[in-house]
Amino acid sequence: MSDEELSPELTKLTVTKQRWAAEGKFLTGRVARPDSDRLPPGQHLVKNWPVLDLGQQPHISQSQWKLEVAGLVAAPRSLTWQAFQDLPQSDMRSDIHCVTTWSRYDNDWVGVATRDLLALVSPSDTANAVMLTSYDGYTTNLPLADFAAEDAIIAHSWDGKPLTTDHGGPVRLVVPHLYFWKSAKWLKRIDFLAVDRPGFWEKNGYHMRGDPWAEERYSED
Repeated sequence: MSDEELSPELTKLTVTKQRWAAEGKFLTGRVARPDSDRLPPGQHLVKNWPVLDLGQQPHISQSQWKLEVAGLVAAPRSLTWQAFQDLPQSDMRSDIHCVTTWSRYDNDWVGVATRDLLALVSPSDTANAVMLTSYDGYTTNLPLADFAAEDAIIAHSWDGKPLTTDHGGPVRLVVPHLYFWKSAKWLKRIDFLAVDRPGFWEKNGYHMRGDPWAEERYSED
């Protein structure tokens, strides 16, 4: 598809990402790990996908769902389901590492890459972190560089099917290189912040970042 065939908004995404590549923006310094390092320390593999939440699972229909993107951005957005589907869709495969010590390999996701969302809203140079808010009131924070990782995705499908409510549907975040509590379910809002601040579990003793290979499980780690 040529630039002439793209909508103005999609053309903007392409130009923005080309500029980031030239500037080296949102490079995390992470490198691919060999298979021998695929399983973080203290983790064990499972074949199923355990369900963990705060005791309630909000049921949000696609017609009710909306994603608000606000804070330190040039172009705040309120994305309906259709507007979200109209953004570039990506397919990604990644592993899950839960802080409760289980890991699950080779999960296939479909959704909007976080870098495409960033290109859409244009974060300010003063933005350094994001706060994610879910429909059940859950919050969790991320450094902007982690949110912008190449394999991070705002997913609506898993293994070829729409995300079920118990796993965070209709839409959840997936940031594979951090513990999975950082990948907020039932995503409702993303706020771009100048200063990183703690979300729900971070206020209750969990690590501010949550790198599984460094075992950053709790605030004292």
